Formats: sequence, C-alpha cells, structure tokens
Amino acid sequence: MRIGELAVTVGVTTRTVRHYHHLGLLPEPGRRPNGYRDYTLRHAVVLARIRRLTELGLGLTEVRDVLADDAGRDLTEVLEELDADLARQEAAIRERRDRLRALLDREGDLPAEGPVSPELAALLTGMAHGPESPMAARDREVLALIDTVASPESRQRLMAALGSAFETPAAVARAHEVYALLDALADADLDDADLDDADADDPRVDEAARALADCLPDSLLLETDLAPGLDDSFLRALYADVAPAQAEAIRRAMRMFTERGR
Repeated sequence: MRIGELAVTVGVTTRTVRHYHHLGLLPEPGRRPNGYRDYTLRHAVVLARIRRLTELGLGLTEVRDVLADDAGRDLTEVLEELDADLARQEAAIRERRDRLRALLDREGDLPAEGPVSPELAALLTGMAHGPESPMAARDREVLALIDTVASPESRQRLMAALGSAFETPAAVARAHEVYALLDALADADLDDADLDDADADDPRVDEAARALADCLPDSLLLETDLAPGLDDSFLRALYADVAPAQAEAIRRAMRMFTERGR
C-alpha cells in the first residue's frame, strides 16, 4: 500500500501518518524501486491501534509506552490511569457547571465583576445596595481577585467572615459611609513627609482609617491564610493604585485592626 491508501484504510490523514513516523510511533516501511513507501498490513494494524488509543484520550507519549516492548507498563495499567484522570476531569466539569448554573439562576442579578463564585456573588449583591463609589468598585475588583486565587475552602471562610459587614441594612449603610470617607481622600493634599505624622496630615485620613477598622468584622481576624498568593507585593500594588491619602488610611486601618486582635 502507498501512504494515501494506508491513510484512507485506517481513517487518518497522510499528514498524521508522517507525524507518527517523525515521532517514532509508526515504523518506516521499506521503499519500492521507484522510491515510494510500501506499507504492509502490519503498518495498518499498528496505525489502527494508535488511532484507537488516541481516541480513548491517551497522549502520544502514553501511546509510545503502550507500543514499546520494554515500556514496563501494560495496557491495563495505562487505561486505569487514564480512567482515573477522566474521572477527575468529569468531577471538575461537574463543579464548573454547578457554579455556572448558580450564576444563571440569579436571573440577571449578576455582578459586573463576574463570573465569580456564588459566595462572592451573594456578598457583592449586598454591597451593591448603596451609592456608587469608586472605592467600593475597587474593593469589588480586589475581592474578585482573591476569589480567583484563594482555595475553595479559604474562599468560603473569607466570604462568611466578610458577610457580617453587609448582613443588615445598617451594616451596609455603615460600609458605604466608610467608602464615602475614603472617596473624599482621593484629592487630599498629603505629601510623603506627612505619611508618618498623624498630627500633620489631613485629619480625614485618621477618621477614615478608624471608620474602616471599626467596620471590619472580628471574624476576619481569624483568617490569616486566605490567599497565600497575595503577598506584600500585592499590597504595594494595591496602595500604588489609590491616592496617597487613601493608601495611608488603609495602612492605618490595617494596623488598628491587627492591634484589636492582640
């Protein structure tokens, strides 16, 4: 058989046959006097097996292990490993579909930062009941980032800890008062020399810091490892993304909040 006849017989393309030659999966056949490759029934049998194995989901490296005489792994072992991998993928897909269905069931009440976890979606819904605020919008973006990098267990704990800050209309109103105080600092005249001098800077910085620290729920004190990927470099990036006075208010609030837990 010539390469085109072999490809048609097994149901692959001639490019695939040549690729398998290049990878060493399919032995090169002998050539006729005219230079054309001369494929035999054995080549067709091997090529058909490669096709069956790849259709099961094996990668070409795994196919090579199956075909090699000295691979040390039999077909049953490879297929059991593949079955376990497919089971993990199936569970992951099922979880993703459950999350997608939870978002779709919200009937248009989806946060602009979505798609996010159902836990964060519920929290953002509570945060939305208030005046529009640039700092609140930034807060939602940061929460969406943490929602992405935190583990599912950590994410659930974080959302549960933060939920108390928005669980009642009064709590929501207080949170938005804090956002308003921080928004008002966007144009505050605070130079680098003032940052460590509470008496010299705009008094609104300390007011916003104390309000923010008071707004943070005590349950958040217990959650110190929610998103390990968000280290000091993340905090520096966060502070650089807001006005100097806003950054200083957040820093002071974090110190006050930490001291509260001691």
